Amino acid sequence: MPGKVRSRTRAAHRHAVGTWGPVTVHVVGTLARMPDVEAHITGTVWKIECALGDAVAEGDTVVVLESMKMEMPVEAEDTGTVSAIHVAEGQAVREGEPLVTLE
Repeated sequence: MPGKVRSRTRAAHRHAVGTWGPVTVHVVGTLARMPDVEAHITGTVWKIECALGDAVAEGDTVVVLESMKMEMPVEAEDTGTVSAIHVAEGQAVREGEPLVTLE
């Protein structure tokens, strides 16, 4: 099975190189994208577990959402420092809505 995956990858690479030619990318600067921690469900913010300036690690709970009488933790997907909190306890949120921004 691993042989098939490698051969598909090589075929796709050959096709891309054959169609467009090799591409060279020069990185001049770094785009600083601040990752948002987003709501994974529609619900209500039950508890905010972090504060501005807090250092959080990947997997740390930053917000707890309540939906259908169940509490569901929302965890940071990246390590960083909390630079913004976009919600308040008791606020209704939709799936995909940013809750916290890390820098």
